Amino acid sequence: MAVGVFDSGLGGLTVLDALTKRLPDVPFVYFGDNAHAPYGVRTADDIFNLTCAATERLWAEGCDLVILACNTASAAALKRMQETWVPADKRVLGVFVPLIEALTERQWGDNSPPREVAVKHVALFATPATVASRAFQRELAFRAIGVDVEAQPCGGVVDAIEQGDEILAEALVRSHVEALKRRMPTPEAAILGCTHYPLMEKVFQDALGARVKVYSQANLVAESLADYLQRRPQFAGLGTQSKFLTTGDPAYVSNKATQFLRRKITFEAV
Repeated sequence: MAVGVFDSGLGGLTVLDALTKRLPDVPFVYFGDNAHAPYGVRTADDIFNLTCAATERLWAEGCDLVILACNTASAAALKRMQETWVPADKRVLGVFVPLIEALTERQWGDNSPPREVAVKHVALFATPATVASRAFQRELAFRAIGVDVEAQPCGGVVDAIEQGDEILAEALVRSHVEALKRRMPTPEAAILGCTHYPLMEKVFQDALGARVKVYSQANLVAESLADYLQRRPQFAGLGTQSKFLTTGDPAYVSNKATQFLRRKITFEAV
């Protein structure tokens, strides 16, 4: 029973790695739309159409449940997909929910009025499209009051990570952190709102300082999925084999993925 994991590129591998460690008996089919990455600079309609196409491909692999391990897709496309496109016998979930649950210390199904939470000043680092969607702020506002969110669009970071240029990626991260700190000098927490960014988590933490709690999504998503499948095992899907699919050059993507996860990864072309 396979579960689909989608990302615009390689960043979702950080989520997949946590998922496979938490759920070692579940096969996962990973789809990277590397030919169209990055999504963070695309229009909402582009993101919606590309994400739907990838989701359909994962459904064809027997994955009735698809995780959008891409914050840009979760922010710009998921709500529209769930309201207008996803059939009743399928499920598509995003990566924002577990993050907001952790930040507000309340379950997603808790529909009580918004209340005050311990963290008041939150820095959000994300792609330009995620920041423009204001999806994180919107969902947070349903559950918490009095939280100041300062968002920093981190242009160029995903490209640098995808190209394997760690020196450029680190320089860009430090530049974006400094830009945010000019507007919010003392954040209490920081959200790494892109699944590529955990690869640079140490750089974010160093630039922000030890007092800032950095929330990274991978482990939170893994725990959330384990709970979801326990409650709704019927959505585990009909697929039986793990595999990696890409719209890009499979040899190039396989090489980069192997570097990221430090284990042999072989992608197939779609």
